[in-house]
Amino acid sequence: MTAQERRDAILDALSRAQGPVSAAALAGRFGVSRQLVVGDVALLRAGGADIHATARGYLIQEKRKGLQRQVACRHLSGGMEEELQIMVDNGCTVLDVIVEHPVYGQLTGALGLSSRYDVRQFILKADAAQPLSLLTEGVHLHTLDCPDEQAFARVREELAAKGFLLE
Repeated sequence: MTAQERRDAILDALSRAQGPVSAAALAGRFGVSRQLVVGDVALLRAGGADIHATARGYLIQEKRKGLQRQVACRHLSGGMEEELQIMVDNGCTVLDVIVEHPVYGQLTGALGLSSRYDVRQFILKADAAQPLSLLTEGVHLHTLDCPDEQAFARVREELAAKGFLLE
């Protein structure tokens, strides 16, 4: 298999996947190193492929049918799981987290969380690293894909009740 055939196969595998696929899984599937897959994905992205890197692996985000809204939050790292569960429990997908860094400007981390299982897997991985929001004393934004305005209103209401909503 040539390098281009492998990249095409990676793109096809991600297009067919039901969720994120790790670089290690792709490397095993194609019999190459994880680092080679990382390079292939970088080249695919540079070529215009809409591949997102999440804590659980790569994914191609389907075109959203819901409403995309942002919500500003603030909490210590201990509130992260509860905050994310509020969002997914109300039918929203947490697309990303965004912080404003004093030197680098806006930093965005793709999340793609749509269930309690997704949140739990993210939290398990996050235990090994510092969340982006620590750079900003807990202040951050989330982009949500919500089924409707009512779902977004419920999220805001519950976040406010828990003291997570930044207003």
